[in-house]
Amino acid sequence: MPGTLAAMDAPIVPTLGEERDVDQVVVLTGVSWEQYLALSKTRRKWDPRMAFLDGALELMVTSTAHEDAKIILGRMLEGYALVSGVSLNGRGNATFKRKAQQAGVEPDECYWIGPSRRFPQIAIEVVHTSGGINKLEAYRRLRIEEVWFWINRSLSIYHLEGRAYRLAERSHVLPRLDVHHFEKAVREAKPDEQTEAVRAYQGSLRRRR
Repeated sequence: MPGTLAAMDAPIVPTLGEERDVDQVVVLTGVSWEQYLALSKTRRKWDPRMAFLDGALELMVTSTAHEDAKIILGRMLEGYALVSGVSLNGRGNATFKRKAQQAGVEPDECYWIGPSRRFPQIAIEVVHTSGGINKLEAYRRLRIEEVWFWINRSLSIYHLEGRAYRLAERSHVLPRLDVHHFEKAVREAKPDEQTEAVRAYQGSLRRRR
């Protein structure tokens, strides 16, 4: 059942069990906003992803499984947009931050419906390892409308209502998207057959129209 999630102190991630291909996550504490910005600016494209919240800096080196999942999620969502006629615009894992809120994130994928604005409407986060900062709280401070978490081969959508996120049964940004159908397509997609999986999903969408 959907529930309400306000500002929390613990990360919204489960114990993932014995997952061999996992992300490498380190959290540094006592990091100033200025240090976070300096590290972000000097980083190279192959360096760890960063997330910042109240002086805690998360550094993540993503696993192969993480990258496979994020690419498939993005391609499936873009495939949906092509069939449904949605004007979807993405920006990968760009950096979004607000000094006043002491929060900065780099989603796996992010999207706008129509023209891009300062912050995306949809942020996608793939979780393959427990631990790290409270990403949902960081997104709340940035006022991201929806955060999609892919955890244990399952999709959870959090929609921002007022000052808190609510676990939703469907997307408010893409209200016509059948979340269960989308989730099934992503789950069944093979990393080395991505194009075939997207084509199959698009075909099933057309048959449902």
